[in-house]
Amino acid sequence: MVGSTRPPFPSAPSEPSLRRLGTGSASSGDRPIRAQLVVALVALIILLAVPLYLWRRPTARAIGSDAGVSSASSPLLATTALPPVALAVPFRVEPVRASPLQRFRCGASRAKATASVPCDALPALERAFVEAIQKTPDCAPKTAKEGSINYVLEVDFVKKSIHVFPGQSGDWHGPSSRRATKCVERAVGKPDLASMTHNYAYYALAVMAAYPGAGAVNIIAPSASTISVAPTLSPVPSATPEPTSAPVVAPTGVPNH
Repeated sequence: MVGSTRPPFPSAPSEPSLRRLGTGSASSGDRPIRAQLVVALVALIILLAVPLYLWRRPTARAIGSDAGVSSASSPLLATTALPPVALAVPFRVEPVRASPLQRFRCGASRAKATASVPCDALPALERAFVEAIQKTPDCAPKTAKEGSINYVLEVDFVKKSIHVFPGQSGDWHGPSSRRATKCVERAVGKPDLASMTHNYAYYALAVMAAYPGAGAVNIIAPSASTISVAPTLSPVPSATPEPTSAPVVAPTGVPNH
């Protein structure tokens, strides 16, 4: 055993070298893990932010309601509804001025008719007679001066006939007035005399109609209508002259045909 040699043990690496090796391997393994954590955190934020935005974003209805509330609450944008102002419509020319209807003769016949007895009313026929005069201003003669015609309506329940002709009163006579009365007679038409209640067989009714003429200025104001105007406008008072009715002249004697 003397003289045998013992194999030497391998020397252990020094401590500083071990520290450098351990430190280097740990730091290189942490870097990928940190990058993955950052990417995962960003993705999580995006996943949370997008649903929150879609849930809380304003809609068009909400924007409109907010705008309405803001405009109503603002004293500069708020408007107050004002009541409409009544203004008279523009003037127009009155084509015909008709006097009240007169029942001046009635009786058992035309020859026996008299103005001394009160005549009963014929409402349907009288209304048709007055409306025919008022709705046919073109029947009157075309002259530059104002004139009038005394329209006389004869009704005979025995013969079941009506006849319109110019009376003695009035400014216009002759062919022009006869043409006007024939025009009005056509406008009256053929009323149903059989259905009318009457006390006499013959009646004579008269209406004096005045026409302004082509050169006359004769205006009246019709019934005022309510017109809505801007609040800054003020109603302008307009003169409304009352229409002068033609003088009522009772026909004298038997009307001329």
